[in-house]
Amino acid sequence: MTLNLKTVYHLNIYKTENMSLNSFVTLGHSGLRVSRLVMGAMTFGEETGFGSDAAQSHQVLSKYMELGGNFIDTANIYTKGHSEKIIGDYFAKEKGKRNRVVIASKFMGNLYAGDPNGGGAGRKAIFDQCHQSLRRLQTDYIDLYWLHAWDRLTPVEETMSALNDLVREGKIRYIGFSDVPAWKAAQTQVMAKANNWAPIIALQLEYSLLERTIEGEHVEMAAELGMGIIPWSPLKSGLLSGKFTKATPMSGVRSYFVGKVTDHQYAIIDEVVKIAKELDTKPAIVALAWVQQKSGVSGTLLGARTLEQLESNVKSMDLKLPESAIKRLDEISKPTLNFPYDFLGNTINLSQAGTTVNGIPSQITPMTPANDAERH
Repeated sequence: MTLNLKTVYHLNIYKTENMSLNSFVTLGHSGLRVSRLVMGAMTFGEETGFGSDAAQSHQVLSKYMELGGNFIDTANIYTKGHSEKIIGDYFAKEKGKRNRVVIASKFMGNLYAGDPNGGGAGRKAIFDQCHQSLRRLQTDYIDLYWLHAWDRLTPVEETMSALNDLVREGKIRYIGFSDVPAWKAAQTQVMAKANNWAPIIALQLEYSLLERTIEGEHVEMAAELGMGIIPWSPLKSGLLSGKFTKATPMSGVRSYFVGKVTDHQYAIIDEVVKIAKELDTKPAIVALAWVQQKSGVSGTLLGARTLEQLESNVKSMDLKLPESAIKRLDEISKPTLNFPYDFLGNTINLSQAGTTVNGIPSQITPMTPANDAERH
């Protein structure tokens, strides 16, 4: 195998043909080895009405680890704290397994009604939330600690200083940001490096065939600044599972998370279903494989309430989508990006004037002189 070190270090990802759960990648610009499929624990616990009980959750955890997975993601707010406790109870029972996995959790969500400092990203809130998560997880440290979402009311200097202190104390090992604007993540990363603080090694962002707008800024920013991307909701809360169509729409609690489904989104879903039939596989596997094969993606979050769902989703790692299928999916799901990104896509012709650079072709525009006589 020929190893292109420039590509490896620039994108912070080493993609091989082996996409099994026990083939790991380093997360962002760090030495933390993680599985390409992340066990999302938002469904651990029944408090929100669509999760699994503790026994089922433990079965899913066991199977995930048996298949070679080592990356588990939760949050203090998931199922009112029960998700963390379920994970903690599992590893308290399964002695010796804790140090073999990467446990990630998140802070910012407030579990204490009426307490303004019960959540958010201030120093007091971060320390208190971390201690409570450690208690529920029944562990001495959290491997990766995510800011769950940007806290507009707290200076990011305060947030990063507090997180750096937790790293120094050994209570957390690495820092990640979730659901944050690209400019804020970039500002924070530069600040962390300038202060010799622990940096952000990963971003957790919504990314799927139905939500691609992070391609505008986040993807290239993350690659440049050493952050791996962990997409959440790669199936858009199940919309891309193939179970829902315009004739049989999603209903119940999950529909709250996806909102009104547009005709264009249904057209994307129909194309996923069509490709799945052509490849003799399931729509969910096609949708997951598309995300996993995108540049900059270090690992993909998957939620599974049952062993059947887990085993089915893991099969997406075996599917290498044909270039023709990727092209069809890319085209039908092409997002409308904020200025200046769609505009910049058209400037290739202005700068390259009919040449091909780095494999990117261009055309000669009417603004380019056709010959020396036209040029002033």
